[in-house]
Amino acid sequence: MKIRPILGLTLASFVLAAGANAQKMPVVQQPTFKKDTFNIVRYGAVADGITLNTKSINDAITACNKKGGGVVLVPEGLWITGPVEMKSNVNLHVKNGAILQFTNDLSQYKIVEGNWEGQPNARNQSPISGKNLQNIAITGKGIVDGWGDAWRMVKKDKLTGSQWKQLTESGGITSDDGKTWYPSQSSMNGSKTKDAGVLANGKTIKDFEDIKDYLRPNLLVLESCRKVLLEGVTFQNSPAWCLHPLMCEDLTVRDVYAKNPWYAQNGDGIDVESCNRVLLENSTFDVGDDGICVKSGRNESGRKRGMPTQNMIVRNCIVYHAHGGFVIGSEMSGGAKNIYVNNCSFIGTDIGLRFKTTRGRGGIVENINVSNISMKDIMGEAILFDMYYEAKDPVPLAGEVRNAPAVELFPVTEATPQFKDFNIRNVVCNGASKAIFVRGLPEMHIQNILLKDISIVAKKGIQIEEATNIKMQNVHLSIAATDALVSIQNSKEISFDKLSNVKPTEVVFSVTGSGCGDIQYANSTLPYNKQFAAFNAGATEKSLIKK
Repeated sequence: MKIRPILGLTLASFVLAAGANAQKMPVVQQPTFKKDTFNIVRYGAVADGITLNTKSINDAITACNKKGGGVVLVPEGLWITGPVEMKSNVNLHVKNGAILQFTNDLSQYKIVEGNWEGQPNARNQSPISGKNLQNIAITGKGIVDGWGDAWRMVKKDKLTGSQWKQLTESGGITSDDGKTWYPSQSSMNGSKTKDAGVLANGKTIKDFEDIKDYLRPNLLVLESCRKVLLEGVTFQNSPAWCLHPLMCEDLTVRDVYAKNPWYAQNGDGIDVESCNRVLLENSTFDVGDDGICVKSGRNESGRKRGMPTQNMIVRNCIVYHAHGGFVIGSEMSGGAKNIYVNNCSFIGTDIGLRFKTTRGRGGIVENINVSNISMKDIMGEAILFDMYYEAKDPVPLAGEVRNAPAVELFPVTEATPQFKDFNIRNVVCNGASKAIFVRGLPEMHIQNILLKDISIVAKKGIQIEEATNIKMQNVHLSIAATDALVSIQNSKEISFDKLSNVKPTEVVFSVTGSGCGDIQYANSTLPYNKQFAAFNAGATEKSLIKK
C-alpha cells in the first residue's frame, strides 16, 4: 500500500483571506510505505471479542519495522487489545469493519513518564503511542475505541436522572457531595490529590501508584515524530484527549472522525501541541471538550521547551458538540503562529472560535488567519478572545454563578501572555449567546485584530475590554439584547466601519473607563431606543468619534 508521497500546500485561498500577512507555507511531507503486509492474524490475533491481542499486534508491528516497514493489517472483526506501540515505517491499517477495542482492564496500562496539559506528568500508558519515530501512519475506515468509560469521572449535572441512576448502579464511587461519579476509589483519591501526577520536586512515577486510575491516558500520543499520517479512521471513546500529536513535524490528519460522549471530561478531539508543518483537513469532531485545539506547553515548562505550534492549515472540517470549534490555548506558553483556518463549520459547539489564555502562561500567539466559517446554535460566544481563562466549562451549568474577575494591573514578565495579529474574515453565525467577546489584560492588551465581513445572530452584541487596535469592517448583527449593542472598557484605537444591527437596542455604545480613546465608527446603521452612547467611570464623549 502506497501513500501519496508529497503534498505541496498552496495558499491561494488563504492569500485572498489574509492579505499581505499571508506567506507561502512550507511543504508538509507525507510518509511512504513498502507494499509488504503483515496481517495480525499471522501473529496469533483472534477476533473473538475475548482474547487479549496485545502481544500479537505488537509482534506484527515489530516484525514490520525490522523488515524495513510496510502495512500492519487489522482485518474485519472485534479485536481486544492492551497498549499498542508504533514503530518507524509502519502503517497500522484498520480495515473497514474492524474495531480495535482497547481493554477496560486498567492493569494492562503501566504508569509512564508522559505529558498532561503541557507539563511533565505521570500518566497511564496511552492505548496507542510512539516516540522519536519517522514515517508512520494509522489509516483505514475502521474504528479505534479507547473504552474511556472505564476511566472517566462523570458530573451528575451532565446526565439525565435515569442516566445518572444507571451509572451509579453500575459500580464505582460517588463523591461526598453526590455530584461526581468515579469509576474507582483510586480515581476519586486522585481527584483529591494536589498536583496529581505532576513530575516535579523530585516526584517519580512510583509516587502516584496509589492514584493510578486517576491518571487517564490520551487515546493516541505521538511524541517527537516526523512524517505522520492519520487518515480515514474513527477514533472514539478516549479516556482523556482523543488525538495528541506532541512536538511532531510534517503531520497530516485527513478524513478522521474523533468522537466522544458530550459529557466526557477532558474529552478533546485533537490537541496539536508544539508541532511544525501541519495539515488537518476534511475531518469531523463530536466530543466532550475542545474540538480542534492548538497548544504549546504550560507555564514555565512550556516556555522552557520554547516550541510553538506553527505553519498549520486547518480546512474543510466540521465540529459538532465541543467546548470550542477551533481553539488556541489555554496551554500556549511556547506560542503559536502562522496558522490558517478555512472553510469550517461549527454546529452546536459551546463557543465557535475560542482563543484563551491566562496570566502565568507567557507565550505569543500571532499571525492567526481565519476565513469562511459557518456556525449554528452556538451556546456561548461566536468569537471569543479571553486572557482570564479558568479551567471551567465555557457555559455555566444550571444554577452555577460566575463572577467577573477583578481587574488588576500586574507587571509585565515572561509569564505575561500575548494575543496579536489576528485576521478573521467571512464568518456567519446563526444563533449565539454573545456575538463577539474580547478581554485582554490591563498590562497586556489584545491587539491588532481585524474582523471583516461578519454576520451574527445572537442574544447579546459586542464586548471589548483592555484591547488596542481592533478593527471591525462590514459587521452585521441581529441582536435582541435590551442593553448596549457594543460595550467597550479601557480600550483604544477601536474602529467600526459598516457596523449594523437589525433591531434597536437600548444603547448603541457603552464606553467605560478613562483608558478609552480613539473609538471610531463610520458608514453604520445603528438603531436605538433610549440613547446612542453612554459614558461611565471616566470615559468622555471625546473618546467616541463619528468619521
